[in-house]
Amino acid sequence: MAIELPSPPKVGMVSLGCPKALVDSERILTRLRADGYTMSPDYAGADVVLVNTCGFLDSAKEESLAAIGEAIAENGRVIVTGCMGNEAETIRARFPDVLAVTGAHQYEAVVEAVHEAAPPDLSPYLDLIPQAYDEAGVKLTPRHYSYLKISEGCNHACAFCIIPQLRGKLASRRIDAVLREAEKLVQAGTRELLVISQDTSAYGVDVRHEERSWKDHAVRTHMTDLARELGQLRDAQGRAPWVRLHYVYPYPHVDAVIPLMAEGLLTPYLDIPFQHAAPSVLKAMKRPANEAKVLERLRSWREICPDIAIRSSFVVGFPGETEADFEYLLDWLEEAQLDRVGAFRFEPVAGAAANDLPGAVPEEVKEERYARIMEKTAAISAAKLQSKIGRILPVIIDEVGEPDEDGDIGATGRSQADAPEIDGNVFLRDVGKDLQVGDIVDVLVEDADEHDLFGARSDT
Repeated sequence: MAIELPSPPKVGMVSLGCPKALVDSERILTRLRADGYTMSPDYAGADVVLVNTCGFLDSAKEESLAAIGEAIAENGRVIVTGCMGNEAETIRARFPDVLAVTGAHQYEAVVEAVHEAAPPDLSPYLDLIPQAYDEAGVKLTPRHYSYLKISEGCNHACAFCIIPQLRGKLASRRIDAVLREAEKLVQAGTRELLVISQDTSAYGVDVRHEERSWKDHAVRTHMTDLARELGQLRDAQGRAPWVRLHYVYPYPHVDAVIPLMAEGLLTPYLDIPFQHAAPSVLKAMKRPANEAKVLERLRSWREICPDIAIRSSFVVGFPGETEADFEYLLDWLEEAQLDRVGAFRFEPVAGAAANDLPGAVPEEVKEERYARIMEKTAAISAAKLQSKIGRILPVIIDEVGEPDEDGDIGATGRSQADAPEIDGNVFLRDVGKDLQVGDIVDVLVEDADEHDLFGARSDT
């Protein structure tokens, strides 16, 4: 007689916010898979829906609330987690039917809430996933790149930010656990590791850079040791992954990772949150005001590693920002010649110290300054990309298209200067049928615009 096995409960997930929140979602889902749950790609098939929220800006909160409302309307059984979870009263006031609300990276609380809402079927016939939830498991990114979160929280007290209130003080992961996760990801097909945290440069400060055993030697819980070890990883074919560093504050020891980029151990790319350049604004933001020294270091980094790409983000319209301050920022950007720049109009965030500062900038002035900074940085980017025409660059493939009417197949990829979703692309023509997502190929750059490159394979 055939035995009909019960269907395991299904969980849907809506993940909002930054890559750090996406890693949280991956860990939660990996743990739930180990408990016998399966994943639902839509609301209709889910026994319960998780909404991982962002609470950094008011606009992000509204997006999170809208996502919660949609999940309730489409499914009805909703658990809320993430950075906005610290505003449980606000969430429950608008959506009294939510089943549970938990805060950021409260993995156990989320899992317990799911267990209560849709009890797991722990039948021995189920093919459970015997992986620890803090190591390689469920991925919400494409197979060929992965975010590697090395710590939680932040020790800074920036006036515009409430991350320490949402995620707590810096809490570094054990370096051997991070390296073990990275190794598994590379062995499973990851070609690009994106190292993330709230402050990558501070990794290990909270544990006094303790040493751990890795392979046949000791490694410190420190950004430079981590970077060097990640650069040594290889997959089954002996290929090294790209290792890309995000959220790097320009502490003095950052200088030590630039030679690793020149040697090819790290992707020549740094994501540094400068936020502004005018000393008075940086002081009001409670940020280090050393913009002149930063320019000197950028020059020295480029001498060591000429292909290094620097990405950053800036806030315009911060309380007290004058026209002179903004002009100072534009002049600084002209000298700094950053490769990739994002800009944001200042938004008050509930609980942030900046809300009480005098000199609020009118919205129309914020808009005008935002347009000017984007025009300035687009012009710098266009000139930098034009200088790459005629060069052969390594490109990682994110998408391979279908044949067109002439049988040609195009593809979309990224150079080492481009992180996924936030930077530019490299568009390839007629790549051939053998190209696959995740391949890293040499590309002859033939054209460029303000943000993207265009070219053809040179290795066929």
